[in-house]
Amino acid sequence: MTTVAGLVPYLGGALAAGGVAVAATRRRELMVRWCVWALGVPLVTAAFWLGPPGIAVLASVVGVIAVAEFGGLLRLGPIDRAVLGAALVALVVTAWLAPGEVIRVAAAGALAIAGVPLFSGDAEHGLRRLGAGLLGLVWLGVLAGLVSSGAVGLVLFVAVSIADIVAYAAGPRFGGPRLSPLSPAKRWSGTLAGAAAGLLTLAVLSCLTWQTAVAVAVGGPLGDLLESMVKRGARAKDAGRWLAGSGGILDRIDSLLVALAVLLVLG
Repeated sequence: MTTVAGLVPYLGGALAAGGVAVAATRRRELMVRWCVWALGVPLVTAAFWLGPPGIAVLASVVGVIAVAEFGGLLRLGPIDRAVLGAALVALVVTAWLAPGEVIRVAAAGALAIAGVPLFSGDAEHGLRRLGAGLLGLVWLGVLAGLVSSGAVGLVLFVAVSIADIVAYAAGPRFGGPRLSPLSPAKRWSGTLAGAAAGLLTLAVLSCLTWQTAVAVAVGGPLGDLLESMVKRGARAKDAGRWLAGSGGILDRIDSLLVALAVLLVLG
């Protein structure tokens, strides 16, 4: 099994090779995306290198930003976002310090989220706020699963990211049937090419099992479609605009979230 330290040469080599390839294309949007990766990958790797404390901090920060973007998409008020963010951070910290209490804390978070529209007496929008809050807790709360994942979590992040990039590049080139009405630009050809690239990444990094394979090949695309559904419902193109070349943090972790959920379910 690959360790975090063992991943560093692979990640460095992949970034360098990607930089050369992007420079050869001379496409500004790809250069911007590569710069974001060049800054983000070392930070993520350092967090995983530190173990559960570092991963917990990373997951909490990413989770809070994701809650802000999610709340904006679904028009949640500041109190709803604050309670959801607090529940998410509590879940991550519990996964670090008291993993046996995760279910109890998740239930308490769900009750707190439900209490916001109930105690405010919101008969008009209460059901929408409740549903959005619980969806956010289930969807984004999966980040807590990273805390104990170790190098496997980092490998999963790398594999789904490479699968996304390959699918994005291969779909328009190969064409063919659309993957889903939720995301008309995506093609089955790109998804299959991305899945193959993700599985190859798992094999190279000595992390290919049937569980990780299903997580990357099935969970990754489903995560992308889930976010597409949320964005289409909100009539938004991107979850955010602050991350150059990538929209927002949700646009970067959507595939990872469901892939990680699949891996947790499969054990």
